Amino acid sequence: MNQIYLDYNASTPIAPEVKEVMLPFLQEHYGNPSALHFAGSEAKKAVEQARTQVANFIGAKPNEIVFTSGGSEANNHVLKSVFQTFSGKGNHIITSKIEHPAIINPCKYLEQQGARVTYVDVDEYGVVQLDAIENAIMRETVLISIMHSNNEVGSIQPIQEISKLAKRYNVFFHTDASQSLGKVPIDVNELGVDFLTIAGHKLYAPKGIGALFLRQGILLEPFIHGAGHEQGRRAGTENVLFTVGLGKACELAKHSSIEQHKLTEIRDYFWESLKEHYNEKVVRNGHPEKQLPNTLNVSFPGQIGQELLDKLPEIAASTGSACHSGQVTLSPVLQAMGISEHIGMGTIRFSVGRYTTKEEIDVAVQLIKERV
Repeated sequence: MNQIYLDYNASTPIAPEVKEVMLPFLQEHYGNPSALHFAGSEAKKAVEQARTQVANFIGAKPNEIVFTSGGSEANNHVLKSVFQTFSGKGNHIITSKIEHPAIINPCKYLEQQGARVTYVDVDEYGVVQLDAIENAIMRETVLISIMHSNNEVGSIQPIQEISKLAKRYNVFFHTDASQSLGKVPIDVNELGVDFLTIAGHKLYAPKGIGALFLRQGILLEPFIHGAGHEQGRRAGTENVLFTVGLGKACELAKHSSIEQHKLTEIRDYFWESLKEHYNEKVVRNGHPEKQLPNTLNVSFPGQIGQELLDKLPEIAASTGSACHSGQVTLSPVLQAMGISEHIGMGTIRFSVGRYTTKEEIDVAVQLIKERV
């Protein structure tokens, strides 16, 4: 059975170049970066090189990069530490209804701790509106957290404009860019954000490694307390093996300027092939222009996404609805976009990546034609 992986938004394979730079730290360079001898110095040097690679990738300074166990930890660090550190200013946080659970669930936890959270609406394309953000800002607002792009439908948010709003009202601004990095250019200074989340496994690095951009001059209470690792900002002996992998992955992504064009070409080829066969019987979700180049979120009206995927065991993809005991529940993202159940319940997210070929798309489309 030919297996076709079209779920790059869920996770990416580890790039061969990333695996290659990791191997020495699996076999030889096993020292603790905090140790003051030859084995420790080799590990320390590798961590700092990776820090520079990550910083260069997003236009930051190396001392603004804090390595984490992944995107979820970085998000929790920002939300909980800003709430705790700046509780004297206020307790209000603004986010959107289409955020990843790694934002939504920490916000719900903080509400139990006394935070006030506003979850702003999005339009039919899954895009946050500036006036909704501005109308939500109040004197007690300490943080705005809006994802750079949506992981389900791929719509890219107006981060630069929101950043200007945040600065005008003297509010910290965080964006989870896990889904965007490596697909569209990102520079933290052009965006104007105070915090930015990176997840390695969306970027051809291993699972279990990520990073947080924390703008210089902002002092937050550490999320994990212990010894003084990461300049006292995140306790725990550094994961040298995975950190080296993340650094290399960021270096590769920075120098892969043709990748965005390739992803767009394959994604559009996929969509045109589907339309040619299904015509009006398939609906595309998300913004028609401001969208990740690799994401194709489509609905087959009147059908159920998981049942469609069950007919396509050769294809790895995700669905935008859940079916339990005959009841179909749309994802919070599709609900927030106002998509009807008739359309939304037949939603599938296909996401292509660095190793996807047009030949694979041809096979996938043929399988879909035969079985859906």
